[in-house]
Amino acid sequence: MLDKKVTDLLNQQVNKEFYSAYLYLDFSNYFQEEGLEGFANWYKIQAQEERDHAMLFVEYLQNNGEKVTLEAIAKPDAKLDSLKAPLEKGLEHERYVTSLIHTIYEAAHEAKDFRTMQFLDWFVKEQGEEETNAEGLVKKFDLFCSDPKGLYMVDSELGSRTYSAPSLTL
Repeated sequence: MLDKKVTDLLNQQVNKEFYSAYLYLDFSNYFQEEGLEGFANWYKIQAQEERDHAMLFVEYLQNNGEKVTLEAIAKPDAKLDSLKAPLEKGLEHERYVTSLIHTIYEAAHEAKDFRTMQFLDWFVKEQGEEETNAEGLVKKFDLFCSDPKGLYMVDSELGSRTYSAPSLTL
């Protein structure tokens, strides 16, 4: 059995990951409405990744004999008033998720729960990649999207992204 605090935090993370999927689906819908199918594709894939992250936490809890507690998923409330807003909000959100993973890791360390720490190692690395990707999108937008041709090129590039399920063995 896992430490109660660690279990509670893992359960909370399930819901945070599902919220992340909702948030990124909201961003995808926004870009679709704006006619930027590449940006929409990029965030739709982000939503799929976040959903899979939630399922990894679910599976980990189940594999450790813990009850999974699902809560209501909050409606995304990010104010999307410019094409850059979702990119900035996405970066801010990834930094927040990183802090959540670190909090769980710290609780697992305090409980000497090395198995959970090992499980979380993948998420620590993943969050580094997520923050780098989000920062890269903001930088790319700033560098290239000030004119329609640059926006079109970045949108085309983002449209080529394909989905790849995480390869974390539990």
